[in-house]
Amino acid sequence: MNQTPVHAPLTQFRVVNDRLIIGGNSVEQLAAQVGQTPFYVYERQAMRQRVEQLRTLLPPRVSVHYAIKANPMPAVVAQMARMVDGLDVASLGELQVAIGSGMPAAEISFAGPGKGDTELRGAIAAGVTINLESAGELERALRIGQDLGTTPNLAVRVNPDFELKSSGMKMSGGPKPFGIDAEVVPEVLARIGETAAHFRGFHIYSGSQNLRPDSLIDAQDATFKLAYRLAEQAPSAVEMLNIGGGFGIPYFPGEQRLDLRPVCANLAKRVDECRQRLGGVDIVIELGRYLIAEAGAYVCRVIDKKVSRGLTYLVTDGGLHHHLAASGNFGQVIRKNYPVVTAHAVHDGPRETVSVVGPLCTPLDILSGKMALGKAGVGDLIVVLQSGAYGYTASPHLFLGHPAPRQILV
Repeated sequence: MNQTPVHAPLTQFRVVNDRLIIGGNSVEQLAAQVGQTPFYVYERQAMRQRVEQLRTLLPPRVSVHYAIKANPMPAVVAQMARMVDGLDVASLGELQVAIGSGMPAAEISFAGPGKGDTELRGAIAAGVTINLESAGELERALRIGQDLGTTPNLAVRVNPDFELKSSGMKMSGGPKPFGIDAEVVPEVLARIGETAAHFRGFHIYSGSQNLRPDSLIDAQDATFKLAYRLAEQAPSAVEMLNIGGGFGIPYFPGEQRLDLRPVCANLAKRVDECRQRLGGVDIVIELGRYLIAEAGAYVCRVIDKKVSRGLTYLVTDGGLHHHLAASGNFGQVIRKNYPVVTAHAVHDGPRETVSVVGPLCTPLDILSGKMALGKAGVGDLIVVLQSGAYGYTASPHLFLGHPAPRQILV
C-alpha cells in the first residue's frame, strides 16, 4: 500500500505547548516585536549548531567558507563570519558586506561569470582572491592590477569534465558559463606564470543541493584527481583548493536528510592524500544553503479564509513576491510543498487540509497546496520553514507593488 510522502523531521526550532519557538520567542511574540507581517526570521543558535555539527564530521584543518549568495543579510553574514573560516562573494555589494563583517580579505573569494571592471577593481583593491571564470577575465584583472599598482590574487575556477549526479543544480560538465573548461586551464595557468600575479589555486565546483552521499563521494574523488592533474602545470605551489560543497537539505515530501558521515569519511582519505601530493594546501569546503537554510523561517498572517468548490484556502499577506522558491517558481519543474506549519498548532490539535495562498493576482501565488495543517483562521500566523537561503533576496519584491518583508536575526 502506497503511503503519501511526508517531510523529513525538522527539529532545528523548539516547539513548546505546540507553539513554534525561534530564538527563545514564540512566533506570535516575534511578530509583535517586528510590528508587521510578513517577515523573515533567522536564528543564531540554529546556525551555530549546524556549523558545530559540520566541524565534528569534517577532517581536521579543512576550512569552511560561507557563500554569501545564500543569504547576504549583513547581520547574518557578520554572525557567520565569527563561525567559519572564510567567505565567498558574487558581486561588489556582497564584497562590501563581507568586508564589513570583519573577515580578513585574505579569506574572501570572489566568484561569478560576469565580473565587470568595476567589480574587478574593487576586489583587487581590497586584496581578495578572484576566482577567474575566463581567459578574458584574467587579462582584465592583470590590466587593472597594473593600473592600481597592486598584485592581483588569482585562483582559477574550473569547469570540470564531470558533473555532480543527482544534484538540484548542475554547475559543471559540458558547456557552462561558469569557470574555465578543464582542458583550457593549462593555457590560462601558463599565462598567469608569465605575469607577476599571485596564483592561489583552484576552485572546482560541480553542483549543489545533493542529498546522495554516493554522488558526493564520486564528485569529490573526481575533483581531487582533476586538481592533481592541473597542479602539475600550475605556475607555483597550490595554496588553496576549493572543492565546493553541494551538501543538500531536505525541502520536499519524501526527501531524506543527507548522511554526511560517509562523505566526510571519504574526504578524510582524500585530504591526507592531497596534503602528501600538494603539500600545505588549504582545502576549502564552500557552503551556503547547507549552513543557513534551516535556520530561517518566513512568517505571514492569514487575512481571509474561504472555501471554493470544496477546497479551503488560507489567503495570507505573504506570497511569491517575498518567497519565490516556496511558490515553486524558482527552478521547480513540478511544484512541491516546502514544510509549512501553523505557528500555534505545529503538531497537535485539529488538522485541516488547506491551500495557503498569497494576495497576488496570479494562480502562481501558492505557499502550500493541499496540506494538512493545524487549524487556522483570520489573524493566525503561517510559517514556511527551510527559508534561510535564497528566500528574501531571490524574490521579486516589486511585483504588484506590495511592501517588502522585514528581516530579523534572533
